[in-house]
Amino acid sequence: MSTVTIAFPGGRAGEKSATPVNDSNQASRFDEEILPHVRSGYNLARWLTRSDADAQDVVQEASLRAWRFFRGFRGENPRAWFLTIIRRTAMTWLARGRAERDADLFDEEIHTGDAGAPDPERLALGAIGAERVRRALEALPAALREVVVLREQEGLSYKEIAAVAEIPIGTVMSRLARARDRLLRDLSREER
Repeated sequence: MSTVTIAFPGGRAGEKSATPVNDSNQASRFDEEILPHVRSGYNLARWLTRSDADAQDVVQEASLRAWRFFRGFRGENPRAWFLTIIRRTAMTWLARGRAERDADLFDEEIHTGDAGAPDPERLALGAIGAERVRRALEALPAALREVVVLREQEGLSYKEIAAVAEIPIGTVMSRLARARDRLLRDLSREER
């Protein structure tokens, strides 16, 4: 995994704009509440953009946005707030740079599960190697990959995922179920 460094010109971890860093309390609060979540932000950006370089650029841009708007942050969950900014920045980045190829079309085979099959987490923890799981996760459409990354890798609750992805909790649950079914199918197929 790449190391993410946020460089803030003017002596602080990121700000190019005319906003001077004269509020040491705000800078300290930002360092304490937001910067610990940069690694999670990079992880989400990496899975959304599928590129280390793009993910680093997204994190840099999102961190600058977070700093600009941090004075107005009044929420109780800085991690979810920062990951929402990461997600929005990544989506803008993707729309600006290239069209997303993996549309999530309804496919009867994909969206119906085998009730007796083991879940993907159990398979991943078993004999299936990390590389196979990574490839299966990469093959998921972005909307499904996003909720899996936020839930399984970042440990966000359904409510937090709903806030970050700006979707209803029911949609989070539905996407997770579809993603898990698809992972199971892909991993089982590869096992044969």
